[in-house]
This record gives sequence, structure tokens and C-alpha cells, in this order.
Amino acid sequence: MKILANDGMDKNAVAYFEKQGIPVNLEHYDKETLKIEGPKYDIIIVRSKTKVTKDVIDALKQGRTKLIIRAGVGLDNIDLPYCAECGISVRNTPNSSKHSVAELVLGQMLNMARYINRADYSMKEGQWKKKELKGFEIRNKTLGIIGYGRIGKCLAEKAKALGMEVLCYDPFCHQDANAKKIELEDLFRRSDFVSVHTPSLSTPIITEETLKLMEGGYLINYSRGNAVDEEALIQALRDGVIAGAALDVFRNEPNVNQEFFTMDNVTLTPHIGAATEEAQQNIGQEIIEVIEDYTRTLQEVAG
Repeated sequence: MKILANDGMDKNAVAYFEKQGIPVNLEHYDKETLKIEGPKYDIIIVRSKTKVTKDVIDALKQGRTKLIIRAGVGLDNIDLPYCAECGISVRNTPNSSKHSVAELVLGQMLNMARYINRADYSMKEGQWKKKELKGFEIRNKTLGIIGYGRIGKCLAEKAKALGMEVLCYDPFCHQDANAKKIELEDLFRRSDFVSVHTPSLSTPIITEETLKLMEGGYLINYSRGNAVDEEALIQALRDGVIAGAALDVFRNEPNVNQEFFTMDNVTLTPHIGAATEEAQQNIGQEIIEVIEDYTRTLQEVAG
């Protein structure tokens, strides 16, 4: 068995496989090179950078590749139906990064409530804006979570512990002790902060209309860039329809709409929701479990 970790992998997971006599290639191949080199590997591991499109799959199915693992949660960079059609299994690591993402969302709420980033760069420019940077406590404020899966539930638990009221909307999940489930429009209207944690969407859930419902609130998107109509968001931020936004994902990564760069009521991070040592170690461990389960299944089928 040979593994290609095209977007890298935790060193502990690499060491584990090598100890098992399974070579791991950590070299990153661009799309055209991947079509040539990828078929030489039984298992290919990708993050969000590598796009496993139909033409890539056409090349992979001609060779040894039988399993693709997304080292993370979202699978929108992989053509799942075509992989299934070609007999290539696809797995992800959904449990590994929930705490890292939830903590970063909390950090951004505190940042926006207390103007931490504005205070930092204004101080470094020799300004003393003490009066202008009067913020507010997040205690007793309302957090609305759209998408109540693993990350949403983890965030709700942490926000509840900080004294926030938590609302949630998810057509496939139920409320629990940490969040009250309500209709989507009510969530927009009642929330001081709205945090998006949906899978990839065919149409944005954050639009000109929903931003108007959020009047005076703050938007956080740590899910997928296509959850937000970026032009509508930029206009809402300029017009003061909402007070601010924090974005970790974008429609055309890494080519971020430069209009955001001119605005001091938006905070940008380069898709670092899962960029912690702990999350990467957990992802590595989950990859090990996925591959062990996969090989065990193959052995059982072989009799």
C-alpha cells in the first residue's frame, strides 16, 4: 500500500504508517501532476487546497487509487457522485477540529465586542483611541448558530458557559440543553451574533435580505465561502446594516475580494479554523482509524 498526502499530514500519523511499512509521500502535486502521479497510490489524502474534480478522478480510476480521505470536515472539493460511480471510496475526519473552530469563533466574538484588532493597529500607528473603542460584554448576548452539527454543538456549549443565550437553526438536528431551536428568520432577528456552520451550499444563506434581518448584529462565517453573498455583505458593512463580520472562508480562496481589505469592521483570517496542533494531531489519528477500518474491510471481503 502507498499513500499520497497531497496537502500534508501530521508527523505522528506519518511516523505510524512508516512504522507499519507503509510509505507516505508528502510532496504536493498541482492538478496536472496529480493526474500523472496520483494513480500510483492506493490512498490519497487531501485538505481544501487540492480539488478532486472529474478529470482528476478519470486519471485516478485508471490506476491504484481506491480511497480518498479529506483531512477535515467539508467534502465540497471532491466530486463525490463521480467518485462513487468510479468505485473510489471517500471518507473525511469530522470529529477532529470542532474545538479549534469553536474557540476561534469565540475569539472573534470577543474581538468584535471589544475592538481588539482595531485597538492593536491604531496603537501601532501612534493613536490613543480609548474613548472610541468602548465595547460591550458578550455575557447575556444572543448567539444564533446556523448548522447545528458537531462544531455548532461544541460552540453552543462553550458560549452557554460564558453566559450567552444560544439559538440554533438546522432542519436535520434537534435542540439540546445548550441551544433553543427556532425558525431561521427569527434567529436572524433575535441574534446579536450569527455564526454559520453549514456544509457547502448551492445558494448563499447570507443574502441582502437576511442581512437586513440582522440589523446591528455581527456575522461570523467559519463554514464555506459560498454560504455568503460577498457583494451583499460588503454593501451591508459599508451601509452599517450590520455592525461587523469575521470571515475565515471565502468564495474564491485564496483570492479574497479586496473590498474587504479597506474595511475596519471586518476581520479576516486565512482559513485557519482547524490550524491548531491539537486539531492536526486529531486529524492524523482519525486518518489512521479510517485507513485501518478500510484495510480491515478489504481483508474481510477477500475472505
